[in-house]
Amino acid sequence: MYKMDSITVALPKGRMADKSFEVFASCGISDNIQNEMSRKLFVCDSESNLKFILVKPTDVPTYVEHGAADIGVCGKDVLLELKRDCYEVLDLGFGKCKMVVAGPTNKKNTFLSNKRVATKFPSIAEEFYKKKGENVEIIKLNGSVELAPLVGLSEVIVDIVETGTTLRENGLTVYEEIFPSSARLIVNKASMKTKSDRIKEIIYKLKQATERS
Repeated sequence: MYKMDSITVALPKGRMADKSFEVFASCGISDNIQNEMSRKLFVCDSESNLKFILVKPTDVPTYVEHGAADIGVCGKDVLLELKRDCYEVLDLGFGKCKMVVAGPTNKKNTFLSNKRVATKFPSIAEEFYKKKGENVEIIKLNGSVELAPLVGLSEVIVDIVETGTTLRENGLTVYEEIFPSSARLIVNKASMKTKSDRIKEIIYKLKQATERS
């Protein structure tokens, strides 16, 4: 009996995980997989012949690039920041947010030629300001970047926002939008060749699922 190629899928922990499972349900995964993933980091679904691993969102492209996963789900912001060598094949349409420049509301129209920019996304911030021809100092942070302008660490921040509520609560506002972001399906380049039929089938089913939602 013909057996489909086994496909390993890297999914991001956190808010995008539940929505990822919803769209992958269209590929025939069994109902109990999501419950199992709440207790484990690696689950095999024999019905669909898919294997799922749950990793930090920023690690998804690394797993896919190096072939530990054939396909993965991650935000466009992560892809642009890390620039991993893999194919981006589908906008899954959920996890929508925006990469923005933000700062204190009362200083929105203040121009500084040598401003400091606090961010979790130094590559994106550096490229953005390079294209604008502005000389800035990039300060890499791992925690809540909203604090930086409030305590004088930076004049502005570059960050990903969904509703803007956290910005407003801290007296900040959006100055500029850099790009919109959403969840993307990415594929390992070697897997696209060696497991082409199976991966194209998954892409097709996911595309149908996103168009219906």
